Amino acid sequence: FCYFIRLCLEKIQLQCILQSRTLSGADAINALRPFYFAVHPDFFGQHPKERAVNENSLKRLNGYLENLQKPGFRSFKPTQLTFYVREREPNSSNVQESFSASGFRAVSFTLHTRDLLSTVLDILNSCSLSTEHIQSLNVNSQTQKEAKSTVNRPIKWDKTYYSFTGFKDPEEELEQARRLETTLISWLDYNEASAVKKLKKSLPLRKELERLKFELSHQLQLSDIRWQRSWGVAHRCSQLHSLSRLVQQRPEVLKNVKGHTVVFTDRSGMSAAGHVMLGTMDVHHHWTKIFERLPNYCKLQKRLLLLEDRISQLLGGIQVIYIEELQPLLTLEEYYKTLDSFYNKLCDSRLPFHPHSLRGLQMILESDRYAPSLHEFGHFTVPTVCDPATLQWFIFAKAQEARQNLKRKEEMMITGKELIDTSTEKFSLDRLYKEPSVSSAQMIDCCKRLLEESLPYLQGMHLCVSHFYSVLQDGDLCIPWNWK
Repeated sequence: FCYFIRLCLEKIQLQCILQSRTLSGADAINALRPFYFAVHPDFFGQHPKERAVNENSLKRLNGYLENLQKPGFRSFKPTQLTFYVREREPNSSNVQESFSASGFRAVSFTLHTRDLLSTVLDILNSCSLSTEHIQSLNVNSQTQKEAKSTVNRPIKWDKTYYSFTGFKDPEEELEQARRLETTLISWLDYNEASAVKKLKKSLPLRKELERLKFELSHQLQLSDIRWQRSWGVAHRCSQLHSLSRLVQQRPEVLKNVKGHTVVFTDRSGMSAAGHVMLGTMDVHHHWTKIFERLPNYCKLQKRLLLLEDRISQLLGGIQVIYIEELQPLLTLEEYYKTLDSFYNKLCDSRLPFHPHSLRGLQMILESDRYAPSLHEFGHFTVPTVCDPATLQWFIFAKAQEARQNLKRKEEMMITGKELIDTSTEKFSLDRLYKEPSVSSAQMIDCCKRLLEESLPYLQGMHLCVSHFYSVLQDGDLCIPWNWK
């Protein structure tokens, strides 16, 4: 009798699962096209913070969608995702009304559905995107209702059935998964041993890295050595060993690097900030050429600084700056062309800014936006294609707010440093730092809440404040800034 009941149950559950999956994988991708267009990282090239968040969330979303399509996959854990969604441009002739101040908005939602259709609808609705196009994907309204009604409970049986047969109650499983949402304490308790093991293994390499960095900085009289990306310690040591070999083979070409900052990145050249970029995929021959060209790069940098001063004079004394953490990594040549194009546009417009009226304010130039905006840190974000008259009106209207934001930024930097020092000391951390995509306000909020906790797990650890939980290959613990 039990065998017969079990066969019937499996047959009914299979029918319900087939009914609930009314979308194929290809249909789901088609249905999510408006969503992908609104959040794709490629559209956030000049916003590294938002780009990093969207990249991570898309990876987790794709994993969730893949699991939905696996035959027999039943173990689901609610997945919380955050995306920065680009604002759509309405039909408006007024540039200021076409976009919000930032050009995008943050959206957070939790996925806990068990079929593609409900998941797609949840995503689109959470991001305030239209779902009308889904009806054209061969999915009628009756099928949608059936899918929704069977998403979490394919069939309802009396509780005594599960106790008698030993089968798991899907309703209880889902409720348990919701209750077991990841918390900081539970995650640290589960991952501490793994992180400690990786950290101990990386210690000799960390010491080697510090030794190489100190010796090369002293030998070449560098201002600093940095890395653009979060490469592991072994990878960084390898890059420094490679530079050290070049110093031994061609010491004469490295005399020009004195006083500069060297940044290991994806391509070679000089950055817009005036740092020497060494592409990690390039051979010594390419690096040698960069060092030989440094005198010419320095001449171009002087011309660039002069161009920034001229733009500043035309805009009432506002300072043109380049912020590495918030802007894409541009070469000196690319940034000079951007400044030159913007300068010529200003000269043609002859804007009537009073000299020195905007002294003390700051601005950065971006090429992938259409409307100016004011950043929370107090600097103006100015599109290179912005209409000069529109720019003038916007700066005048926001000047006082910009000064307040700049003052608040200084206070926030002081507060952030104090909280990092206090947290590092309280938990006996070896290091506490944040990813560039985490804002100062988020870091402050994170540290304040950490200081209210008792966390013996963190003693001697490297803690990185990020947007998600992970243990890095060298033992660094990554926690989301908004941990629970």
